[in-house]
Order: sequence, then structure tokens, then C-alpha cells
Amino acid sequence: MFEVTVEDSFDFRSKEYVELFANSAATAFQHPIWLTQLYERLVRQGGATPLIIVVRDGPGGKLAMVLPLVRRRYTLLKVVEFADMRVSDYVSPVTDAETLSDILADRSAIAAIRGHLKPYDLLRIGKLADDSLPLERLFDIDKRESMGMSAYSGTLEPTFAAWREHQLDQSYRKELDKKTRQLGRMGSARFECAGSAADIRTTFDALKVYRGKRFDGSDGPADLLQSSAYFDFYLTVANEGCGGFARTYTFWMDDRPIAGALGLEHRGSLLVILGGFDEAGYRKQSIGSLMFEQIARDCIERGDHSLDFTIGDEPYKRIFGGRPSPMWQIFRAGSPLGYAAHMTVEKLPAAKALARRVLGSHGKKAKPGREAASPAPTDEAAGS
Repeated sequence: MFEVTVEDSFDFRSKEYVELFANSAATAFQHPIWLTQLYERLVRQGGATPLIIVVRDGPGGKLAMVLPLVRRRYTLLKVVEFADMRVSDYVSPVTDAETLSDILADRSAIAAIRGHLKPYDLLRIGKLADDSLPLERLFDIDKRESMGMSAYSGTLEPTFAAWREHQLDQSYRKELDKKTRQLGRMGSARFECAGSAADIRTTFDALKVYRGKRFDGSDGPADLLQSSAYFDFYLTVANEGCGGFARTYTFWMDDRPIAGALGLEHRGSLLVILGGFDEAGYRKQSIGSLMFEQIARDCIERGDHSLDFTIGDEPYKRIFGGRPSPMWQIFRAGSPLGYAAHMTVEKLPAAKALARRVLGSHGKKAKPGREAASPAPTDEAAGS
């Protein structure tokens, strides 16, 4: 018999959660560092309140599952969502498949989980990967719906030379070699994984400038790094996770950062979630593409098996070996208002577009550099 409680001050740094996460099917976006900083820095700042459902193996027993959710209100509409706050690309219950199956077989536990969600007008959870645990079954939802977009992940080879040969077109390899030589003639260029708080801060300050110019809100959502809350969130994750969970990459030119990226390491895969480059100064040298090539090199040298570009259908992801995998979403109405809102958004294109922009709906991205501060596309993909 499972015990189900709501613990809105749940400690994601606790030993029991660290152990649960390590043995779960959850993603990098449910990592202890990520969720700690998300709830501390973004949830209330984003007009949400925590709804953290905790399942234990009997009263006071071993931690069995955690559902990191939030409540949000959009005018009259009360919505329950996963705690992604526009920065997480994959969602998952924090448990393993066998334990989830046991919980699903416990009627009282399921009733308690569903009862803790109330009151709500709409339960809305997107960003479910194709191979994620069947979260929909917890909420009595018949099936998933397509998000109309994919995530992209590419296999890394045992050596960098093999990866280039198998994943990059021959002509593109020659083009990148030429760009590397051009860059070398411009000054002292070097690529590094930052190991100090000072280098991480310098890289993030540069990313804020580069992304602010590129994604200024005039053609799609503005870049989240321009918000102090989001900037501090990413910077804190990068610093706390340095040397393990998080990697901050920098392309330096004469000790000035001209490109950078943030990646999350999870079970031998690096998820690239944030990037930018000096478009005005180094677009002709394809600095964005050279950065991704060097990220792949570093991952291979560390023994990683895949490079995950996460959600979004930007063309550059295929260039670097990314293969598409469909993404899914689930909905459940909790009131006539919620049902009407969901049907309106799904049936009317104009309403759907408005929901994506105003409500942060998990729909197809408007433009590269979406609200979740995704990696900037490479210079070639941007049309150079």
C-alpha cells in the first residue's frame, strides 16, 4: 500500500531523492540540481505555485515516486502543469517502470494522486519523449497526442574522426576545415570546457549579449536570458553542476568569448540546451558550426555515447547527425471551462497560436530560439 502526500517544500537535494533519481527513468530535467533551482528561482517568479506529489512505499516508507508539478492561473483558467517553466525539454515522473506499474495497480494510491490535483480546469502536460514512462495512465487519459514536433539526438562514435566521417557530409567536413583555418588566421582561437566560476560567468555574460541581439522579440519570443531570474537560474545550474552534471563550453578568441553553449550530462548523453555566438564578428567563419563540432569532440573524448539537441526541428540538428523522435502531450479537463478552453485551442488555428504565445503552450515553436532558450541554430542553418 503506497502513501501519497503533497510536499510543496520537498528537498530535491535529499539523499532519498538523489537515490530515487539515480535509479529512475527520469531525464536530466528532473535532476536534483535542476529541480532545486527551478522551484527556488523560477516557479513563483513565473506566477506558479508548487504542487509536488510524493509517493512512498507505505507510511513514512522508502521514496517510490515524485511528480514535480505546478499550479498556474491564466485569467479564469486554473491549470496544472509539469514544472518545466519553459526551460525543460523533457518531462517524466521520477520513478522506474516497475514501481510505476505497482503504483498503477494500487487503486487507493491512484485515487489519492488524482485527488491532490484538484481543483483544476485543465491538466496539461507536454514534452513527453517517445520512450518516456506512461504518465497518462496516472491521470486516466486514454492516449497521448502529438506535439507536432520532434526531438533530435545523434550517436557518437568511438573516435572523433569516425564521427566526422559517418555523421558529416564530406563536402561539409571540408568546409568546416576551411573555416577552422580562417578562424586560426584571425587570432588565438581556443575551445574549452569552463572549469571556473569566472570563466562560466564571462561566457554567460557574452551569451546574454549575443542572444539578446539575435532574439530580441521582434520575430518570435524574446530570449529568456534577458530576464534576471532566468539568467541567474542557468548560471547557477552551470556553476553548481560544473565538473559533473553541467558543462559550459566556450570558444575564445584572444581571451574573448565569441561563442558558448551549456549542456547537461545524463547517462552518457550530453543535452545541448543553450547556445549563442558573435554573429556580427564570426558568422562568415561558421563559428556556431565549429562550436558544435568541438562539443562533439569533447563528448567523444569523455566517452559519451550520444549528443542530444532536444526539442525543435531546426535543420542544423540533422547536419550534425541528429535523428528525429516524436514528442507527445496529454490533456485532461477538470471542468466545463477547461474542456471548452482545450477544444477552442485545438480546433481554431488562431486560438492555438495565441495559446502558444500567451499561455506557453507545448506546441510547435514559433522560431528558432524559442521561449525555452534553446540552442541558437548554427550560422549555416540561419542562412549564411
